[in-house]
Amino acid sequence: MNEEPRLQAMGLEMPTGTDPVSIRRRIEAMELLLERSFKVPGTKIPVGLDSIIGLVPVVGDIIAAAMGAYIVWEGRNLGLPKWKLARMAGNIAIDTAVGAVPVVGDALDFIYRSNTKNLRIVKKHLDKHHPAARTITQ
Repeated sequence: MNEEPRLQAMGLEMPTGTDPVSIRRRIEAMELLLERSFKVPGTKIPVGLDSIIGLVPVVGDIIAAAMGAYIVWEGRNLGLPKWKLARMAGNIAIDTAVGAVPVVGDALDFIYRSNTKNLRIVKKHLDKHHPAARTITQ
């Protein structure tokens, strides 16, 4: 089954290139999927798979951390300095540790969005070191 139309309907694009623009789009798509892919019914509060699968004790937090680690891996592919990669890994570790706390951790998972923080780190690096990869945000 081809998932491409569904990804495009969600606004996700998964280019396969190794250039900075393709990597940026993959990271943006992963962040959208993990942090802002759904709206809480009756509100405008965005939630993503990170918050939803984080409701499953232990296993959900491990899966969410692994998916977030993909953004760090792509950052490594872009040549981010080790201190930025460590900061990104720290964001995921905090999210995972806080999310592991029953009930309170799940509530805080809606507030602390490690993947969005990591996307900002990558965008700032790309804007400085690869200006051609810059995109206009709306």
